[in-house]
Amino acid sequence: MVRLRLGHDRTRVRSMTSGPDVAELISGHGPLLLDFDGPVCSVFAGYPAPKVAAVLREVLHAERVDVSAVETESDPLEVLRWTQRQGTARLTRAVEDALCAAEVQAVRTAEPTPYGREVIVAARQARKPVAIVSNNSEAAIAAYLTAHRLIGHFAAIIGRAYAAPDRMKPSPAPLLNAARALQSEPSTCLLIGDTVTDVESGIAAGVPVLGYANKPRKIHALNQAGAAHTVTSMRPVAVVLLELAEAQR
Repeated sequence: MVRLRLGHDRTRVRSMTSGPDVAELISGHGPLLLDFDGPVCSVFAGYPAPKVAAVLREVLHAERVDVSAVETESDPLEVLRWTQRQGTARLTRAVEDALCAAEVQAVRTAEPTPYGREVIVAARQARKPVAIVSNNSEAAIAAYLTAHRLIGHFAAIIGRAYAAPDRMKPSPAPLLNAARALQSEPSTCLLIGDTVTDVESGIAAGVPVLGYANKPRKIHALNQAGAAHTVTSMRPVAVVLLELAEAQR
């Protein structure tokens, strides 16, 4: 069993909502669904997202596409979404391929989220199936988890549908696919995500969401979007999971 220097001082974890707390949410649900970029790691810590977005624009430039509408866009996923809206499947595939390659490169220098690893290991010890549900590519997710010796802890990896950004979160499709892969009802799962689109996807799929506000400005946004509870660290999640694991010993 993993041993963490966490203690059991939940009083130090400031509640961000008036709804169920972390312990109630985790103990009241089965499978744990984790967004990747945020709860597990910072994907673009070493290869910044704006640089990736610029690479995608270069792909479009090479195809003589006017990219003035996304010239200042810093989110590569938004560039992919914009490309699909132009209605050309070939261009969408070209940008998708470039983004997949960039993400695989990015995860080599991704920064692990504090207590993210502990959450993953403790969830397995607490006999909770764990899945990744992400708008990042499955190839990049698998590369990171393999490099960090975590891939064996996951029952499923649901990454971005190939060249189909309309099926990314906030679509409910990824969460429904994850629940299906885990042979569970969506309402029995719990998603931990750090974006409004995570919350929107959860609401659409009937999956409650524990918000992870890794930046102060996200607290209000996640709560307003409908997160069941919001934390500012993955630490309290790890504490609760460890307690559940210890209670099952």
